[in-house]
Amino acid sequence: MSVSLQSAAARFRGSGVSAMAARRIGFAAVGLLLAQLIFGTAQPAWADDAVDRLSIPGPISFNAVSYRLSWSSHPSPNYYKQEYLPPGQTSEHFERMLLVEAIAQGANVDAVVSALVDQLHRRKSTDPIVNFATFKSPTSGEVILDFVLSDYNYNRAGSMVEWNAYRYAALKDPGGHSGVLLFGLSRRAYGDDATEFLRQLKTVRRAETDALAKYPLPVVRVNE
Repeated sequence: MSVSLQSAAARFRGSGVSAMAARRIGFAAVGLLLAQLIFGTAQPAWADDAVDRLSIPGPISFNAVSYRLSWSSHPSPNYYKQEYLPPGQTSEHFERMLLVEAIAQGANVDAVVSALVDQLHRRKSTDPIVNFATFKSPTSGEVILDFVLSDYNYNRAGSMVEWNAYRYAALKDPGGHSGVLLFGLSRRAYGDDATEFLRQLKTVRRAETDALAKYPLPVVRVNE
């Protein structure tokens, strides 16, 4: 689940653009269950015929795990979303996911991050699992948003917990327009595994966030 990159930017601009995909709990790249829980919207289910619109066909290797393109969407003229999963996992019940999202123009990193942080602050009143931190590079201006959330509000047993790390970078299209690139990772646990997942997260999140920060950003070239 991720909250869409575009929905955050649109919310910042007050344009009322709807939220992103509805398969995940995350933001963007941007995610699904969070989009459902915060915005009450959903996107189409898993698509076996995923189309590579960003010139990143995969597989992508991250921390010794290979991820293949599993789903993509082009919900508006300047907004593109792609999700990647390890073999054998599905978007309906995954443990690991990589996300690449791009807004070709009309957005900036600070505005997008600010909008999502605002939504996470609001979510704290209904989801006791929510916590987050942001890290901004003083040299590149890139931002990493690290956050945890759950479906506690809809299932008091807390049947799903998700950790996300989203890396945001400025993007320029061929015409020189300013946009935003999101490269993110998501990890999920279900049911009885959630408690151990949160315990191990204390060490896992630092290692994976460091790896995300050092990873070469995908070179995005839009294919209509």
